[in-house]
Amino acid sequence: MPFRYRLQKILDFRINQKEEQRMRVQKAQQAVNEAEQNIKKNNQDILDTKEGMRSADPRMYESYDNFLNHLWELAEQLEARRQELQGLLDIEVQKLVKCEQAVKVLEKHKEKNKELYLAEEKAAELKQFSELGVTRFFKQAQERHEEEEKEILKQLEQIEGN
Repeated sequence: MPFRYRLQKILDFRINQKEEQRMRVQKAQQAVNEAEQNIKKNNQDILDTKEGMRSADPRMYESYDNFLNHLWELAEQLEARRQELQGLLDIEVQKLVKCEQAVKVLEKHKEKNKELYLAEEKAAELKQFSELGVTRFFKQAQERHEEEEKEILKQLEQIEGN
């Protein structure tokens, strides 16, 4: 009879949970990466604006300053958003670690049960072979005994016949 783990449904459920959590972590990581890309783009816009300001008409300096202030405020907002998303990512990663631990616990339990099952199967098989060996030994001993009796009977017949 093949090994059947009695908690297999729970193990499968936890594996599914782990995979779903892994997908959530990937989405959170993607959101953090997008936020970092937005920050890089904003920083590049700041550099481009500074370069444009150097070659601009002095009457436009006030507009450039206002735009640069807007970009710096946007940079602060983007950084706050990135930190918020990073915090969410950290939480999701912690949840993933817990899911992986739960799966590992059940997999370890399954392996131990399988080892116990195999040990019991081996013991039962050895017992069966032992019983077969004992039966075979007694059968062979009985056959030898019968052969010895036949031999003795033949010798008696030869002695009586002479």
